[in-house]
Amino acid sequence: MIPNPFPHPSDCGCSSLTRREFLKTATGLAVATAGLPALTSPRAFAAPTKKDQSETLVTTLYKSLTEEQKKAVCFPFDHPLRSKVDNNWHIVKQKLADFYTKDQQAMVKEIFLSLHSPEYAEKVFKQVHHDAGKAGFNDAAIALFGEPGTGNFEFVFTGRHVTRRCDGDSVEGAAFGGPIFYGHAAESFNEKPNHPGNIYWYQAMRANEAFQMLSGKQRELAVLGEGRKEEGTDTVKLSGKKSGLPGIPMSELTRDQKDHVRKVMADVLAPFRKADADEAMKLVEQNGFDHLHMAFYKNEDIGEDGVWDVWQIEGPAMVWYFRGAPHVHTWVHIREKA
Repeated sequence: MIPNPFPHPSDCGCSSLTRREFLKTATGLAVATAGLPALTSPRAFAAPTKKDQSETLVTTLYKSLTEEQKKAVCFPFDHPLRSKVDNNWHIVKQKLADFYTKDQQAMVKEIFLSLHSPEYAEKVFKQVHHDAGKAGFNDAAIALFGEPGTGNFEFVFTGRHVTRRCDGDSVEGAAFGGPIFYGHAAESFNEKPNHPGNIYWYQAMRANEAFQMLSGKQRELAVLGEGRKEEGTDTVKLSGKKSGLPGIPMSELTRDQKDHVRKVMADVLAPFRKADADEAMKLVEQNGFDHLHMAFYKNEDIGEDGVWDVWQIEGPAMVWYFRGAPHVHTWVHIREKA
């Protein structure tokens, strides 16, 4: 059995691994894992359907709402608020803690958990609970767009370091039903170079393994100065460009390097439920893997040790921006068309 290469730092000695030691071992890890399957087993691509657990729960939640609740948190499907994303926000002012019954709060929690993989659901829940402060998970706010059963509906969950969506594949050609955000400030606002306790730091470690596979000339193309600014929804605005994007084009990579980047992307998707992860990779490939560009940013390298805290993969209809300074913020937007 292949051990999970990305356990939570508290489950192993991962947090004690220095970044210098990582640089020495990353290339070896890349070679060792080159022939292994992605973190999840091979599977057919399949978008979420209205029969999935999350979608079923959203329908139950919707039916439980009083008229007063519906007036406050339910909107037409084409409402512009549905497309918004940010790193710390509440989509409406009504929060779970003071606007919903205990049963409704429990349904929201189950919806949230079922949007994530069994391996990560509880860890992600604890991250959201921790980062929200005193009120915990119930500090979040939700909104529903459209009506379940009509073919057009979406549930949106928001708070500090979290924007998640559940759409039953109503939003055609959009992974996760639209842009999402996830992040974590584990021990403090300003994290240490090895980000102890951060459940998402493994994603940067995996991206840095891909960097270690690059040649000197390739690294010159991949390493840039400063990453994009965080500007809410504009952070994940899609360019539609197939060339001229920041970083090294995937067309400049060897076949082995491309295969490794694909494994990295699959592992980055590991926290999310199978159907959403599959749909994301399907859309990435559909837009042309060689049109993707990969960049690493040196201006916010915590500890200035060459283990890049900030990186991104961008394509004509995709942005995956990982900002690990001062703590982890991650912006994701993947569509069929820009």
